[in-house]
Amino acid sequence: MTAMQAVALYAGLNILLFLFLAVNVSLNRRRAKISLGTGNDAALEQACRTHGNAAENLPPALIALIMLGLLGTGTLVLHILGIALTLARGLHAYGLLTDPGRSMGRVIGTALTWLVLLAGALLLLSKAIS
Repeated sequence: MTAMQAVALYAGLNILLFLFLAVNVSLNRRRAKISLGTGNDAALEQACRTHGNAAENLPPALIALIMLGLLGTGTLVLHILGIALTLARGLHAYGLLTDPGRSMGRVIGTALTWLVLLAGALLLLSKAIS
């Protein structure tokens, strides 16, 4: 597997997760008969925030993976970051969808997402100045 195939794998998996979360919002909107906003519906708000959090965190992480792949980062590093990102986003989504408060999935998912973003940023900076 090439570096860019590895990036494509994790981009594809995370886009599928993102699509699942979008469908979940739509299903909750239909159930609650709310087309805009959340109308104080707790389940809809939970679904919207889960999807919104993915929308906030996936783009910079995937951009980092793409840039690292294009800059010749080793496939193993990309797999480590890609697996960590996919696991993080899955844990976060599961944690937030099952418990709107603090949950282990949400905490671990957030921490791991931030570690992936930090590692990606530092690797990109290293590539840029080398």
